Amino acid sequence: MTRASPAASSGVAEPLIGVVCALVLTGAAAADSGPRQEKVQFAQGASSVVIRDQLTGDADVDYVVRAAAGQTLGVKLQETNPQNYFNVLPPGSRSSAMFVGDTGEDYSGMLPTDGDYVVRVYLMRPAARRGESSDYTLTIGVTGQPLVPSPASQDAVLPGTPYHASAQIKCVLAYETAAKDCTASVIRRGFDGTATVDIAGGPDTRSILFIHGKPVVSNASRIDVLSSERKGDVTIVKVGDAERYEVPDALIAGG
Repeated sequence: MTRASPAASSGVAEPLIGVVCALVLTGAAAADSGPRQEKVQFAQGASSVVIRDQLTGDADVDYVVRAAAGQTLGVKLQETNPQNYFNVLPPGSRSSAMFVGDTGEDYSGMLPTDGDYVVRVYLMRPAARRGESSDYTLTIGVTGQPLVPSPASQDAVLPGTPYHASAQIKCVLAYETAAKDCTASVIRRGFDGTATVDIAGGPDTRSILFIHGKPVVSNASRIDVLSSERKGDVTIVKVGDAERYEVPDALIAGG
């Protein structure tokens, strides 16, 4: 396991608190032909916002929402075109969604890590190709207290990163059958086994939030059910039917 030296003084990301009131949307044209981006900023004192907008054809819109591990993101869409849906993407992902809204359901879920979550509003491909339009009302809310990273003064961080430690762990990734070594990095959020473990090796980083030593949520699609079992001082985490990660207690709690 790689640990930060006690002399490391790099700061951990500031706790993400507060959410919206009056909505401030900052439009940004994508550098390529990707979705239009709108940054959702929450003014002090409110926990949700209502956005009214329109899209036509394949002109998807990404609403970027800053939120933290342990908070709950809620999204509701009302649309004039029944082919109008939304997905929720975790930080760092361009296509892999935590939630795919083509069932017409609302979304509410605890978040596994800190960062910019994307609510992508779009038309289904046949409707987009026909150049159809939709007027929609999008409600976005972020509630709950964030699980704040342990400060560097209490648990030194690896220089130039938000992580407190990293280690090689055994893993089986999606679409693979053989176990291999993956790099797991941890952001500890106290000294009670609460932490976010980020595991590299696949197309996207897998983020898993542990609370009191138990995995409770990941950034995988919600259809990939999270389960776990104990084997000695290791928690074996399964994400759906394919992914498997062996996470040692020492990585989460230190020591």
